[in-house]
Amino acid sequence: MNSELRTQNSVSRVYAVGETVFDIIFRDFQPQAAKPGGSAFNAAISLGRLNIPCSFISEVGNDRVGRHIKEFLVQNGVDNEHVLMFDDGKSALSLAFLNENSDAEYDFYKDYPKQRLNDKFPDFQKDDYLLFGSFYGLNSVIRPQMKKILGSAQEAGSTILYDPNFRSSHLDELENLMEVIEENFRYASIVRASDEDLRNIYGVENADDAWDLISKFCSVFIYTANAGGIYLRTPDLNLHIEVDEIEPLSTIGAGDTFNAGIMYGLYIRGITLNSIRNLEDKEWKDIFKMAALFSKEVCLSFDNYISQGFANAYKLEETR
Repeated sequence: MNSELRTQNSVSRVYAVGETVFDIIFRDFQPQAAKPGGSAFNAAISLGRLNIPCSFISEVGNDRVGRHIKEFLVQNGVDNEHVLMFDDGKSALSLAFLNENSDAEYDFYKDYPKQRLNDKFPDFQKDDYLLFGSFYGLNSVIRPQMKKILGSAQEAGSTILYDPNFRSSHLDELENLMEVIEENFRYASIVRASDEDLRNIYGVENADDAWDLISKFCSVFIYTANAGGIYLRTPDLNLHIEVDEIEPLSTIGAGDTFNAGIMYGLYIRGITLNSIRNLEDKEWKDIFKMAALFSKEVCLSFDNYISQGFANAYKLEETR
């Protein structure tokens, strides 16, 4: 399909940094599925299945779950060189309880060591991409390492997508986290946030009010509102894209896979930091339609990422 736009001879790479957990998914307190997860992790797996050159930056315990996660990355085409394996602690577990809307409410079980993340960070290049977000992007324990990663990518001229993924469970910490959230907005080339994120962070209820605030920090803003559609705001563009209404089986990986779709759309078109502001509305609409399609596919299953069968129709072809 779109793979003729770009092939794997490109030297560009997508990096994703975030927490890795092992998700156990419940409906009515009955287990439905169990699989590796985490916001940036889910996006990385989808990109790997699409043959997009992708590396994941994270940490796991030196235990059965951690070894499975590292193997799972490689099996799905994602480089795991920057996934630290620690002995002093255990891999994180997540119990995801699906409500009547198939949205998840979480209980987390974590046992991290004092030493977090790996100091062996990537050598970012000008045309690379970096995806980060969620509470992992705000965690004070790893903030020094996260700032090194973000600063290195920004200095290199890489394209950085930030998804705050800020949930109501952290509202009691918002006052202390606001400075870090806005610092992350400044690092970002693109902010992709949901209506729930911006309601929790700023108390705003629509894309225009959100853009008035985000535009102080970042010049490309993507606002998603579930069935309300997708909005793009830049100094030059004002777009709204409608999306299909569906009855989801699970929404756990919906936003993560949407982010993967954005990265996929930018990557196959060779759109990087220097050219992103020149994208026309038709190109953005094509990217959003593809990202929404990826997200829809995930919502109709208990998977956190697009299936390999689905990915085969869109994956980037290798050149020999």
